[in-house]
Amino acid sequence: MRRLVNKILPKSLRSTAVTIPVIRLHGAIMSGASPLRQSLSLATTAGLIEKAFAVPDAPAVAISLNSPGGSPVQSRLIYKRIRDLAEEKKKTVLVFVEDVAASGGYMIACAGDEIISDPSSIVGSIGVVSASFGFQDLIKKIGVERRVHTAGQNKSVLDPFKPERPEDIEKLKALQLEVHETFIELVRERRGVKLTEHPDLFTGLFWSGRKGLELGLVDHLGDMRQVLKDRFGDKTRMQLITMPRGLFGRKLGIGGLSQEIAHSAAQGIVDTASERALWSRYGL
Repeated sequence: MRRLVNKILPKSLRSTAVTIPVIRLHGAIMSGASPLRQSLSLATTAGLIEKAFAVPDAPAVAISLNSPGGSPVQSRLIYKRIRDLAEEKKKTVLVFVEDVAASGGYMIACAGDEIISDPSSIVGSIGVVSASFGFQDLIKKIGVERRVHTAGQNKSVLDPFKPERPEDIEKLKALQLEVHETFIELVRERRGVKLTEHPDLFTGLFWSGRKGLELGLVDHLGDMRQVLKDRFGDKTRMQLITMPRGLFGRKLGIGGLSQEIAHSAAQGIVDTASERALWSRYGL
């Protein structure tokens, strides 16, 4: 409506305010969605991202990012969707880091043409980690026998109910190195000559936003409101983009809702523990 009214008014009466769509990408990155926890994946963010880039006449899209990382695949899918739409719609992407953009969160941040953080934000952690539990002693204590039958000698590697085998760990580390190299290539491609040649840049270490600025991991220090007004004028209007949501984020019947809650409660115990561990790595 604002755009239509602006078109029919004389030039002297038209609004000169710039509207910048804003989306919030907050949470750990993992596939699947649950009504009982907030997480990021392409499935949960694609509609939001596309809606933001569809705002007419907006010269840029602003992204508020707060993520400790998670799935490298989902991180890259979100990153790619943002970059594809930025190029298609010819819009600048400004990423504003809140508490943390680490690991997969930093991969998403690299979708920005510019990354802006608070001096105390946490950025970096360009590495790959796999975590699990070992229960082989526990099942012995409670008298449980583990029975696994496979066709293929490598179909049961890193079974948490069996002792670790050196050859399985070696295979996992080789896979991690490949994923890590993909991550490094993405960061180098996006950040280019802005990066310093710090020896620990790609070792998985993380830094404050202030140190990240020195290392070339971020472009500026600041907050969204002030940066956007400095960039596009004092009349800049920030339009928060949201998706319509029903109870717990989706429309479900009573039976469907109770089943969804029961399933999420069971599945969510491990997911919540994993998510909590991701945040706690950064003191959050």
